[in-house]
Amino acid sequence: MGNELKIGVLISGSGSNLQSIMDACAKGTVNGRVVCVISNKADAFGLERARKAGIPALHLDHRAYTGREAFDEALVATLREFDVDLVVLAGFMRIITPVLLDAFPMRVMNIHPALLPAFPGLHAQRQALEYGAKVAGCTVHFVDCGTDTGPIIIQAAVPVLEGDTEETLCARIQKEEHRIYPEAVRLFSEGLLQVDGRVVTVSA
Repeated sequence: MGNELKIGVLISGSGSNLQSIMDACAKGTVNGRVVCVISNKADAFGLERARKAGIPALHLDHRAYTGREAFDEALVATLREFDVDLVVLAGFMRIITPVLLDAFPMRVMNIHPALLPAFPGLHAQRQALEYGAKVAGCTVHFVDCGTDTGPIIIQAAVPVLEGDTEETLCARIQKEEHRIYPEAVRLFSEGLLQVDGRVVTVSA
């Protein structure tokens, strides 16, 4: 992969986790560089974040393709144009197919706003509140063919407070997301992550 990790980020929205990773790269905390940002939504604010940072920001409209696989083929082609080493999903609201996963085996990361395997899928904070969970949090994991089922890299716990709403809990979890996602990317960039089945270990 060379010295500097080339990171491709897929987004659908504001891109706050994208910002945290760009910031970590700029500070030198992560020995890497975001080389492209791709969104399936033209109005995603994350594209503006990328443009401001001088990073190629691309819109690929999933509706222009015949299906998920065809869209992922276009994603793979674009990511390869930029010679991407690691694909980071940062609020990318599309189901990933084996087309993308096979092109980047154990090189696709995602962050989920829950302590997996609890509360996978959409509205994880709402699920936690409705279930009466006392602790919530976030998880960075490698992506596999399941929904939020890939090997767990790093997690952070956040207490659920009395009177919490979905919004207040989300805001507290997001602070931790912005801390642990760049850390997971750093560990990957330094070759410190070993995957054995479901278990990810960090070498010293």
